[in-house]
Amino acid sequence: MLRQLLSDDLPRSRILTALLVVILLGLALAPFLTSGARPLNTAATICVYIVLVASYDLLLGYTGIVSFAHTMFYGIGAYGVGLALARVDEPTWGIAMTGLGLALLLALALALVVGLFALRVQAIFYAMITLAVASSFAVLASQLSDFTGGEDGVTFSVPHVLSPAYRLIEHEVFGRHLDGRVLTYYVVFFGCLLLFLFLLRLVNSPFGRVLQAIRENAFRAEALGYRTMVYRIWANVLAALTASLAGALMALWLRYVGPKTSLGFEVMTDILLIVVIGGMGTMYGAVVGATLFILAQNYLKDWMAHGAAALDGVPLLAAALHPDRWMLWLGLLFILSIYWFPVGIVGKLRLQAWLATRP
Repeated sequence: MLRQLLSDDLPRSRILTALLVVILLGLALAPFLTSGARPLNTAATICVYIVLVASYDLLLGYTGIVSFAHTMFYGIGAYGVGLALARVDEPTWGIAMTGLGLALLLALALALVVGLFALRVQAIFYAMITLAVASSFAVLASQLSDFTGGEDGVTFSVPHVLSPAYRLIEHEVFGRHLDGRVLTYYVVFFGCLLLFLFLLRLVNSPFGRVLQAIRENAFRAEALGYRTMVYRIWANVLAALTASLAGALMALWLRYVGPKTSLGFEVMTDILLIVVIGGMGTMYGAVVGATLFILAQNYLKDWMAHGAAALDGVPLLAAALHPDRWMLWLGLLFILSIYWFPVGIVGKLRLQAWLATRP
C-alpha cells in the first residue's frame, strides 16, 4: 500500500525516512501542536513551497531545463483566485473555481507558447528568454493597477466556511477551535499533499523515465525514437499547471495577492536555493529543503536573538549573533550546506545508505 502511494519511490535511507515522517506529522498536526498565527502561517508556507519547488524540480532536476518563469505561473494561479474573489460581494466556491480555471487556461497557453518558441534554444538562452517573459509579466501586473491593484496588490474575502468567524464545532479540540482558519490550513495541506503525490507518480512513470533520459543525453534519447521536444513541452506544461495550483492555494491562505508575494524574483531565488539544498532530481529534496529553508527564514532571526542574549558576557560573539545579521548567517548556512551536501541533503543521505548496503 505504501509502495503504491509513493509510486515505489521509497526514501531508501533510515535517516531520511525518519526526517520525512517528522515533517509529515508536524505539518499534519501543526494547528494542534502550535498556538498563534505565525507557526501556522509558517506550516502553510512550507506546504505550498514543497509543491512549488517539486514542480520546478520536474524541470530542472528531472528534465534538465533551467527556467526563470516559474514564479510567473505561480503568480497566475494566485491572481486567478484572488481577482475572481475580490470582484464579488459574496465569495463562493464557484467563483473561486472559475478564477482558478481561467488561471489554469492562461498558464497552459503561456507554457505552450514559451515551450514552442523557447525550448528550441538551449541552456542559458532558454533561461534568458524565460527571465524576460517573467519580468514582462511582473511589470504588466504592476502597471495594470485598475485590474490587479498594482504594487499594492488585492485583498479579498474567502467563502464563509474558510473565514475565521466560522466554527465547525463549538468546543475546542486539543486546545484549538476548529474555525475557518484551521479548515483553510487543511485545504492547503491536503491540496499540497495530493499535488506532491501526483508529481511523485509522474517522475516514476515511463514519462518521467524519458525525462531523465533527456536530461542525461537528449541526442541518445532522440536516437531511441523519443520526440524530445514534445516531452520537454509537456514537462513545461505540467510544471506550470502545478505551480499555478500552488499559487492558488497560497492566495487562498493569505487572502491577498500582490506582485511581491507572487511574482517577485525573490520567490524564484528561494526556489533555486531550496532545490540545491534539498537535492536536484529527487522529489523528497523539495520536502526537506523547503522545510529547513522556510524555518530558517522565519525563525533564524529569533534564534540569533536568543543566542546573542545568552552570550551577552562575550561582546564579540553577541555582536556577531545580532539579529540584524541574520541574512549573513543564512548565507553562511547555505554555503556550508553546499559544502557538506554537494548533491543535496537527500542525495547525500541516499548515497550513504547505498554505500552502506554494498558488500
